[in-house]
Amino acid sequence: MSDAGAGLRDPKLLLPFILVTLIWSSTWIVIKGQLGVVPAVWSVSYRFLIAGAVMAIVARAAGISLRLDAGGHRLAMLLGLLQFVINYNFVYAAERHINSGLTAVVFALLVVPNAVMARLFFKVPVSGRFVAGSAVAMAGVALLFIDQLRSAPAGGREALIGLGLTLVAVLGASGANVMQIAPAMRGRAIAGILAWAMLYGGFGDGLFALLTSGAPVFDPRPSYWIGLFYLGVIASSLAFWLYYRIIRVIGAAEAAYSSVLIPIVAMAISTAWEDYRWTPLAIAGGFTAIAGLVTALGARRPVSVDAAGDAGSQQPLRR
Repeated sequence: MSDAGAGLRDPKLLLPFILVTLIWSSTWIVIKGQLGVVPAVWSVSYRFLIAGAVMAIVARAAGISLRLDAGGHRLAMLLGLLQFVINYNFVYAAERHINSGLTAVVFALLVVPNAVMARLFFKVPVSGRFVAGSAVAMAGVALLFIDQLRSAPAGGREALIGLGLTLVAVLGASGANVMQIAPAMRGRAIAGILAWAMLYGGFGDGLFALLTSGAPVFDPRPSYWIGLFYLGVIASSLAFWLYYRIIRVIGAAEAAYSSVLIPIVAMAISTAWEDYRWTPLAIAGGFTAIAGLVTALGARRPVSVDAAGDAGSQQPLRR
């Protein structure tokens, strides 16, 4: 990228960002079809084993080696643990206490730990405009949270438990996001290390499922398997590959703004799919969050990482 201020205004970044947001906004509906016959932890394991296998096939087809040194495998294991074990299992656990809409809204807070961790561990500067925009966006998220909390059937204690579990998931996801800007990760092909991370995560999920839910359970319904392959191939292999590439270009904090848009888009999808009714509070929250997003992403960034190549080589941007 030639302009440090371009960010998501660059079509090469904006289009993948929109695609990732649309894909992950749709998963809340698809996941509903995964619940019931198969314990959630087994569905998570199947999802990432499928995703890892597909990512490995894609990497080899693109000529990307799957061979990693010991350090690479350690990074892949840590990435798999944070993103595909802790993140997803705590999200599913949270949804036993609060509805998926409330979980999605809480996940919009991902912007905050991403920015803080990037600053603490990698000295990534945060501009005043980004902070101001983020504050406005978080105010919008707070309105959405209040709106969802009002409609949630769970009581106060259940809501607090669900909130706590979701925050743990957010921290896991944030750690995985910020890993993408670490020097040890930037020189590695995303497809290769992501394939291993998904496989390690899938097997970790399987071990957790075995310990907590017993032997594997399978659902014979075609709708279950169609949904599972959508989640594994589109919502995992494709979406995470695109998302991590975006992080390597614009940073973890800016990329996490997809999590701010996801509950808004998910609610819009629910309007058409499930006859969701927008309240004045939800409308105000949505517009406020988008206003903050526009403000924050207009901030100029001093450095970035070029993800035009899958290896993710570093390239400082001109001020």
